Amino acid sequence: MEHKCLNCGVASEEVILLSCEYKGELLYVCVKCLPVLIHGSH
Repeated sequence: MEHKCLNCGVASEEVILLSCEYKGELLYVCVKCLPVLIHGSH
């Protein structure tokens, strides 16, 4: 199964993805999108 960033859709074969669980669902986010999810886009 290929995992993709929930924000930008980049695959785990291309970048490092971090996993997290929300409401029982396993989600993935790349290190580039993590600050955007934490701080929001300006």
